[in-house]
Amino acid sequence: MAKRYASLFHSEESQSDQGNAPETKKAPYRLLLVDDEPNILASLRRVFQRENYELLFARSGEEALRIMEKQPAELIMTDFMMPGMNGSELLREVRERWPQTIRIMLTGHANTDAVMGSIKDGAVYRFILKPWNDDDIRLTIALALEQYELIQRTRALEQQTKKQSRDLETISKLTATNRSQLAILLHKKGWLNPQQIQQLHREMQSQKTPVVRQLLKHEWVDFRKVFELLRDEMLFEEIDLREFQPDPSLLSLVPQKICTRQLVLPLRTSGQRLRLAMVDPMDINLIDELGFMTGYTIHPLLCETSQMQAKLAEVFGETTDLDDITTRVGTDDPYEGIEIVLDEDSDQESLEQLLGSSEEPPAIRLVNAIILEALRLGASDIHVHPRTKSLVVRYRIDGVLQDKIHIPTNLLMSVVSRIKVMAELDITERRKPQDGRITVKTPMRIVDLRISTLPTINGEKVVMRVLERQSSAQSLEDLGLSEHNLKRLMHVIAKPQGIILATGPTGSGKTTTLYALLQHNASPERNYVTIEDPVEFHVDMAGQVPVKERIGLNFASVLRAILRQDPDVILLGEIRDEETADVAFHAAMTGHLVYSTLHTSSAAATVARLLDLGLKPFVLASALEAIIAQRLVRKICTHCREETPPPSEVLAQLGPEFQNTGLVFYRGRGCEKCHKGYKGRVAIHEVLTMNEDLRIAITEGASAMQIETIAREQGMKVLLDDALEKLRAGLTTPDEVLRLLGPQVLNG
Repeated sequence: MAKRYASLFHSEESQSDQGNAPETKKAPYRLLLVDDEPNILASLRRVFQRENYELLFARSGEEALRIMEKQPAELIMTDFMMPGMNGSELLREVRERWPQTIRIMLTGHANTDAVMGSIKDGAVYRFILKPWNDDDIRLTIALALEQYELIQRTRALEQQTKKQSRDLETISKLTATNRSQLAILLHKKGWLNPQQIQQLHREMQSQKTPVVRQLLKHEWVDFRKVFELLRDEMLFEEIDLREFQPDPSLLSLVPQKICTRQLVLPLRTSGQRLRLAMVDPMDINLIDELGFMTGYTIHPLLCETSQMQAKLAEVFGETTDLDDITTRVGTDDPYEGIEIVLDEDSDQESLEQLLGSSEEPPAIRLVNAIILEALRLGASDIHVHPRTKSLVVRYRIDGVLQDKIHIPTNLLMSVVSRIKVMAELDITERRKPQDGRITVKTPMRIVDLRISTLPTINGEKVVMRVLERQSSAQSLEDLGLSEHNLKRLMHVIAKPQGIILATGPTGSGKTTTLYALLQHNASPERNYVTIEDPVEFHVDMAGQVPVKERIGLNFASVLRAILRQDPDVILLGEIRDEETADVAFHAAMTGHLVYSTLHTSSAAATVARLLDLGLKPFVLASALEAIIAQRLVRKICTHCREETPPPSEVLAQLGPEFQNTGLVFYRGRGCEKCHKGYKGRVAIHEVLTMNEDLRIAITEGASAMQIETIAREQGMKVLLDDALEKLRAGLTTPDEVLRLLGPQVLNG
């Protein structure tokens, strides 16, 4: 390896000594080093003094930007902690203005969590920890510059290919196929140039996609003008799909895949004629094929592209074709270099080593595409769901499942087997549920996938929970707590002992809330320990222990061991059984502050659940300090938010307090930056804090309803109250509240 990077390491003098230097020397790479400490810059100068680099130095982010404006550098390396503009802000600005520059962060151990966000959003190529090893930092810079050189060569080759692709013979090829009469017409009108025609033909041949799809992808022409051209000059009969509802019985004539791929929709039959809405009625070959397949004479009707896409989404739902997804996951994707870590304690194995072949079988590429698309969309769960006619991949985005990819059923066995191999599960066992875990490494992210398989009548269903390894814990202010609930929580977490529980269903943000509590006013004077399965957030100040059931390392056994480690604050991932509950509550009674989660529907119901686990009422009453029940509702997209009339039927189901408030309601119209009008989520909470009356009621065996009544008299606001505040602030919609909390009033 030393020989491989020798040209990057040695100075000009040492290169000239080799006797075989090229006649034309390349200008040295320009490095910009940014740090507010002069001794650090001096040390870096010493590290790189013998290498063939032009070094520039800056003492602040502002100075670095001024230098970049005058002398753009191939690589910038900056400290994170600087007065004024910090390292993350500087690198984000460099990424926006000089995207080709390689960006490296230099930081101390204490700042690792802070820069993870920069790595996640692509502002940082990689980061180097202080104190550094001189050889390591030289090799890191050499590798980064080699990456820069490869990117430049690739771009140069792409430019050269474009210049050499002026071949008008594709016109004749398109004429011969009858599938591109529209492209020929647009070329004759001067709306497409010869290079675009050639690229269309090449993509149609390689990807087997219709010309309409390629034109939509490239956005070379205005489809409204294309529609008017076909209507006015080619005299095709038009139809307005907004005023038309297709006959459901005809949808079986033309398969869904053909409709969505070719942008066609069967509407009505009249004798032996089938009225077919088309975006491209000039596609004679497609018309002939559909006529042969259906047995009808096709009567093409011209419609607008936007209307067709909206109607197809309405009829079939929003799905992504398998070919589209595999095409999109290409060399331009930043997560293309996906790597599976089978065991964190053993050597890492790449995908090729795992299968013993440098050529990836279709199942490997397909599973890679499924995982990478989930990361791109920000999904929290991946469902591989076998149905009768197809294998559907569904993603949970902002808490709602959406069908995204349809795969032929004959690939089910290979896809499930591939996932099982990655998770080290038994691929021969298909009759019993199995659980496992995969760690996926990409150049900029490390993601844990929790795997669960379940045998169904159509085959094995697989669900993968996506857990971001580099997620940084949020602060209390970022959780969306109301002022009332925040004040009650601040009062509780100031106590030195007791147990605080976060409750709610899976995926409701319980762990995020607990980490925000853990980090609030954290100090080095206290010993923090966490027990999780797996570790979801990485915090340097805490000792974090992952649970490993297969070797007998469960929550209860780890918790007992931790109590001998002199802890002050313990974060317990989940109370699952009687043994864990007993140890956790006795730890809270003996001077420790314990945070944990529980799966219950409300704060008051948590008390009944803990008693059901076998806890004695007096233990529960004395150790419990607070219960936080929460849900995550989708937020209205700020880019397409608009006012909407009050949805009276939904409000009637939510109760009278939602009807007489004079609220102004909003909804998301839907745009390219959101999912059906929603983007992101916000939590709604109810915070039950213990007092003397509640402790007495629990000791005396009060019911959940009695406990809730006492808590509300003491000032607790339930989930519905907090949801009303989120509606008043215009953050969410009544439909979301109804979806999460259900109807509160039975109408009629």
